Amino acid sequence: MSKAVFYHAGCPVCVDAEQTVLSYLDTAKVQTEVVHLGTTRSRIEEAEKAGVKSVPALVIGGSVYHINFGASLEDVKNG
Repeated sequence: MSKAVFYHAGCPVCVDAEQTVLSYLDTAKVQTEVVHLGTTRSRIEEAEKAGVKSVPALVIGGSVYHINFGASLEDVKNG
């Protein structure tokens, strides 16, 4: 089973993407974790190392998929 991590910051764009995108993932094939970087700031460095540049972003199997644009990771770090 693959693991997917959905990073977001709680903004309206992020929440909409979470509800829409994650509903399409096959839970029999992908184990999904949702990480709110606004409330779990300790995971920002992890997101950076994974290649996340903006949120919302979905990381699956080491590949980063940036979805729309809610905020840059720099804005999340400074916010």
